[in-house]
Amino acid sequence: MMYIKRDPQGKIVAVSREPADGGGWSAAGEDDADLLGFGRDIIEGANPMGASDLGLVRVLEDLIELLVERSLIRFTDLPVPAQHKLMERRGAREALQHLSLLDDDGVI
Repeated sequence: MMYIKRDPQGKIVAVSREPADGGGWSAAGEDDADLLGFGRDIIEGANPMGASDLGLVRVLEDLIELLVERSLIRFTDLPVPAQHKLMERRGAREALQHLSLLDDDGVI
């Protein structure tokens, strides 16, 4: 559970892991859309390359997959930590795709 404080326009201006003294604080789940957006804004502000870094990661994943499919490299040629990270990300993408497909059918 996280605690957030909003300005008069409803924009998050502060976040705390512990309940804070004073008014204006409310509880928010860690998956709250506004809270996630606030965190993303902080990260992108601290690292202006952050958004392009995420895009580049996906490009590299696709490039590695293409090289493996065309037998130009073997997946096992990659360092073991890289193999694990790529497999984790592939699994996460497949799970997200599955959720997206459920939403398209109006199930969610």
